[in-house]
Amino acid sequence: MSELAGVQGDFQDYLLRGSAAIEAHVLGTVRVPVATRLGVYGDAYRARLAEALQANFPALAQLLDSEDFGTLASHYVSSHDSSFFSIRYYGHELPQFLSTHPDYTDAPLLAELARWEWSMTGAFDAADATPLTHAALAGFSPQQWPQLRFSWHPSVARIGLGWNVPQLWQALTADTERPAASVNREPVPWLLWRQQLTTYFRSLSATEARALDAARDGWPFGELCALLCDELGEAQAPVQAATLLRGWIDAGLIIGAA
Repeated sequence: MSELAGVQGDFQDYLLRGSAAIEAHVLGTVRVPVATRLGVYGDAYRARLAEALQANFPALAQLLDSEDFGTLASHYVSSHDSSFFSIRYYGHELPQFLSTHPDYTDAPLLAELARWEWSMTGAFDAADATPLTHAALAGFSPQQWPQLRFSWHPSVARIGLGWNVPQLWQALTADTERPAASVNREPVPWLLWRQQLTTYFRSLSATEARALDAARDGWPFGELCALLCDELGEAQAPVQAATLLRGWIDAGLIIGAA
């Protein structure tokens, strides 16, 4: 290892772990001792990561007061290094952190709000793709339909939420009156996706959620129809299958079929 690489490694160990090895490479004075010089960089590193958390989770930061969010950021930064080239991705483990850290397990709303914000940002940042058109779908013969499988826009995401997080998130981001936090009888399935530069979301019925999940798992259209028959009966399944597929196409969720 070169001398420069050694110094860089010691400096990184100082920033991440508080190692004192770097002190041998730093000159201090009576007026500005080594600890003060190094502290400028160490404090700046941690402050920048805390700022990144606030930028990536603005609704959560607004829900918590500045002191509480600062405490949360300090806990998270001290146990989670930045492992990405872009600081945009810092905080990807925050939902899991909130759901397991003893200081926050009694407030599951916080973990769900963090998961929602991360999913919304992920949908916005996802790669672009050209949606499948109704005209292109009409080009398949009736014989092809039972084995037809769909490919999905990279932004499409599905999560289940036990709390009224989307409504709370909307109020926090729009700076309007917040609804009271409430928990649902059963987790509500939600769909998130992006069309051009706008991110959308909506809740799903249990039937659509199962059909959508199966379709994204690669089930062919014939098996999706069988699933709907089991759910709704043979009389309603064909209409529901056509309705769901049309809605998915209209929303730009599907980008291919084969």
